[in-house]
Amino acid sequence: MSLTSNAPLSALSEFPSSELSLLNHEQQAPQIHPCQAHLSTITEALAERGYVVIDQALPASLARALQQRVLFLKANDALAEAGIGRGDDHQQVRAVRQDKIHWLDRQHAAEQGWASAMEKLRLMLNRELMMGLFSYESHFAHYAPGQAYHTHRDAFRGQQNRVVSTVLYLNEEWAAADGGELVLYNDGGQLLERVLPAFNRLVVFLSEEFPHEVRPGSRDRHSIAGWFRVNGSRSHRVDPPR
Repeated sequence: MSLTSNAPLSALSEFPSSELSLLNHEQQAPQIHPCQAHLSTITEALAERGYVVIDQALPASLARALQQRVLFLKANDALAEAGIGRGDDHQQVRAVRQDKIHWLDRQHAAEQGWASAMEKLRLMLNRELMMGLFSYESHFAHYAPGQAYHTHRDAFRGQQNRVVSTVLYLNEEWAAADGGELVLYNDGGQLLERVLPAFNRLVVFLSEEFPHEVRPGSRDRHSIAGWFRVNGSRSHRVDPPR
């Protein structure tokens, strides 16, 4: 895949509104805006089969800025070992999950651009599929060579608040021989999809429906993992994101 945008982060302090549109391509299709076309593709695929893979998902400048952002965080030792579970159940189990992460907080221009794109998708899914998505949370992830995340589901035990999962990959010139695939299964353990972590590739799937794993790779891998959530609050309290 050839990408021509090499704009530094300092030049991306403020993205034009067109650059913040989800899945906006330089070559616009006649009669229908590419953003709307890809949003529709995601919505239709979730309704029909529960998952979808989209290439060239973001404007090149935004994808590049997100890539530079995670590389900066890694270089400055700002990534922490990831765990499994939520709240009191959270624990680090290296035999299951081996990546390092940094939660996005929208205080950086590139992170704001990503949040804006996901908000467009949230509104579309709520409007077309009436999913009642309440919020979105996401983190950068780094897998070193040989690291993996064993088969799991994204919906936490007894708490169905994570409804739709997203993964955006930030790895240039990734080849099949490099490994590191995301593998989706059905409930019976049958392989449905094997997704290479190629640059600017977006995967969207229903969190509760698909067991999945991250296979070991031979190179460093970077991504953004995220989840749209419904409000699991009780007694008029808003459920915290994590």
